[in-house]
Amino acid sequence: MTKFLPLFSLILSLFFACGNPQTEQQSSQEETPADSLRYEQEKHLKNIKQLTWGGDNAEAYFSSDNQKLVFQATNPAWGTQCDQIYVMDAHKGLAPGETAQLISTGKGKTTCSFFLPGNEEIIFASTHHQLDTCPATPRVVNGKYVWAIHPEFDLFVADLNGNILRQLTDEPGYDAEATVSPDGTKIVFTSTRSGDLELW
Repeated sequence: MTKFLPLFSLILSLFFACGNPQTEQQSSQEETPADSLRYEQEKHLKNIKQLTWGGDNAEAYFSSDNQKLVFQATNPAWGTQCDQIYVMDAHKGLAPGETAQLISTGKGKTTCSFFLPGNEEIIFASTHHQLDTCPATPRVVNGKYVWAIHPEFDLFVADLNGNILRQLTDEPGYDAEATVSPDGTKIVFTSTRSGDLELW
């Protein structure tokens, strides 16, 4: 048996040396992303896919045909220092280093975007008409997230090319957080126009 050991070792070495490393590497890369994004305790989500890379990306909403996502992002690599509104393909997402389509003006700060029926227009709140730069960031209290109620926020509608089509509010105080009725005839939003945060 010992005289066959060198021959067996040679055959085993050739077997591993002649394997297809590219296929093994591709297989490893295809399996890793889904597993790395899923918490072991999560029992309800699967096939999780990362859509954005870098920056702070939040408040994403699907178009009614599920083809696009509108979201807000702060990403110095994209030239933004505070939240701006972007659109991307909902199925492809972004490749690392790729920039999404800017919808807002790039000035001031934006929040809370939503597709209007037809998926050709987006409503969002912005301070761009009063501030070219980012408004002051609220002080963090005990490490907790603080929602800033910037009185410069008003509601705007833009097309998918980033053209501002109309301004919907022009009252003193905070007007933001709009959402749209399914038929597109009404919006509900948060405002301080009465002196307190209320839905209008």
